[in-house]
Amino acid sequence: MPVKNRFAELLPEITAWRRDFHENPELLFDTHRTAGIVAEKLRAFGCDEVTEGIGRTGVVGVIRGRAQGSGKVIGLRADMDALPIYEATGAEHASKTPGKMHACGHDGHTAMLLGAAKYLAETRNFDGTVVVIFQPAEEGGGGGKVMCDDGLMERWGIQEVYGMHNMPGLPLGSFAIREGAFFAATDTFRIEVEGLGGHAAKPHETIDTTVVAAQMVTALQTVASRNHDPVKNLVVSVTSFRTESEAFNVIPQHVELRGTVRTMDPETRAMAEKRITALCTGVAAAFGAEARVEYIKGYPVMVNSPEQTEFAARVAEKVAGSCAPAPLIMGGEDFAFMLEERPGAYILVGNGDTAMVHHPKYDFDDNAIPAGCSWWAEIVEQRMPV
Repeated sequence: MPVKNRFAELLPEITAWRRDFHENPELLFDTHRTAGIVAEKLRAFGCDEVTEGIGRTGVVGVIRGRAQGSGKVIGLRADMDALPIYEATGAEHASKTPGKMHACGHDGHTAMLLGAAKYLAETRNFDGTVVVIFQPAEEGGGGGKVMCDDGLMERWGIQEVYGMHNMPGLPLGSFAIREGAFFAATDTFRIEVEGLGGHAAKPHETIDTTVVAAQMVTALQTVASRNHDPVKNLVVSVTSFRTESEAFNVIPQHVELRGTVRTMDPETRAMAEKRITALCTGVAAAFGAEARVEYIKGYPVMVNSPEQTEFAARVAEKVAGSCAPAPLIMGGEDFAFMLEERPGAYILVGNGDTAMVHHPKYDFDDNAIPAGCSWWAEIVEQRMPV
């Protein structure tokens, strides 16, 4: 069961959709243009239902198979939003909006799921119902959770849900997947250090917040190296150090640290929050300063269900000839919220030798489209055979 011939025929059309999305990127929930085009195309394909405004700007399409005896309902999800990055690809289809670009391939994901929806609406060669889900705000907005909170799973009776993401460095059109924990939980923290500002020539008359905060940055490295089982996965990164003054001769009253925490299990996540708070308040107290720690929980760990992962891998093997074991990924993915609601699986499709996602020179490779579309279609036809 190689790549379906129909998707080779549709490749120029799907590529045109993808490049149009790429030229017109939209951020977070502000995906009105993209969602409007998606809904228009789903109606033109002949979907049985098309609903807009789920999860603010999400779109849901329903396609019923030629038989309904199985009673099965499968959800397929693609993300639509872009990133606040200045594009540097130099491509003819580069972003027309400075400071916004599809640097993660969501334009490709949306186009591939649209291509699969067109094929499935044409053929309906399955026994059951497929629900195609086009989600906004994956890049930090938690659009997957917002769609679930809007009743996505219950309203359409979704029993299983599947997702896909392109992966630079993986051979073009190949697949990789892993069972269980796959993408990390993504939390953030903000630490406000309050001391006593003053003249840099008289540090003894101050409580130097830059020194205090610097000690905190060093101390936070011990959360992973000394508080955590070294055979497990944990990242604690301080990514921002801000003071209230740019003067050379002023010790600031206030410093703010920001950073991120990546974990693969609930116990490690809870430990990291506890230790970050304890370390920073303790370091501040030792210097006579004060620290206010705000720990913000983001996306949970994305966990692939065993049965659905095995099935997704078998489909990938039939489409591409093989399916590789994927590594743990410390990046986050809000498809995790959907997998908390229903069993399912998330797979990687190779984007070839391109810049990594979230890089200004990244671009989705349109030659991956037939493989991605075929996987979507075969998930439906093999899981719900007539």
